[in-house]
Amino acid sequence: MEFSDALDPVCDILSRHGLVPKQRRRRHIGHPGKPISQILAPNDLWSADFKGQFKTSDGLYCYPLTVTDGFSRFLLGCQALSSTSVAEAKPVFTRLFKEFGLPRRIRTDNGVPFATNTLARLSQLSAWWVRLGILPEFIEPGKPQQNGRHERMHRTLKAETTRPPANTSRAQQRKFDRFRHEFNFERPHEALDQQTPASLYATSPRAMPTKIPPLEYPDRFEVRYVSANGGIRWNKQWVNVSTVCAGEHVGLEEIDDGIWNVYFGPLKLGRLLERHMRIEDAFGRLKRKNM
Repeated sequence: MEFSDALDPVCDILSRHGLVPKQRRRRHIGHPGKPISQILAPNDLWSADFKGQFKTSDGLYCYPLTVTDGFSRFLLGCQALSSTSVAEAKPVFTRLFKEFGLPRRIRTDNGVPFATNTLARLSQLSAWWVRLGILPEFIEPGKPQQNGRHERMHRTLKAETTRPPANTSRAQQRKFDRFRHEFNFERPHEALDQQTPASLYATSPRAMPTKIPPLEYPDRFEVRYVSANGGIRWNKQWVNVSTVCAGEHVGLEEIDDGIWNVYFGPLKLGRLLERHMRIEDAFGRLKRKNM
């Protein structure tokens, strides 16, 4: 008899008396798959990314945050930041939204600060976008070609502004500003029939609101407040949603007996299964079903 076999009766006894803690089932976070949204007009889709960090001559790291319009290839912003934190990125997007209006969607990779390992991959930044009426859209991991137009711009940006880098972050920003002006207003693009991005771009009619309105849901939805610990009360029980949604309301739509789709504004987070009282990530469930 092996040693592991001898332990089986002991484990059974401990389990019957409730002395073996049950392992919590880890929530599987899936991915929605390849982005398929159409780009038919300016501001249908913006793309955002951090072009790989590098050091300026003073030895400090520079993280360029770049944002482009998918239709016109207009380079909306290229900002030298000292990190990829939400605290530094959010003011850049605030300025762009005030200057150019709101896009319908923003496509990014799955990295910080755009995405996290929570339901619908929401981060504090992308949850703020949803509050503004902008849907986040994520490329598949390891497939930068799904944001190909933005990546091609990055190659040109890197070649013309970082080789060599400037002496300081402020001097590097001046190089980015010169590149952005030339890229948008002076340089014709073959993919645009030799037109400039500025000749095709127009600001969005959706202005940045001075005050963000509360999320609204159809009358058929059940609405629940997400507490500071990221959960909601459902049938007198606590159900974990996401701390990213804390302080906001989520909507639940019953699609079958005891099965509810959970939404954060227009964005579907997952599915509440009353039988198991957990929220299962919709993307992960779809991925497992197709495997």
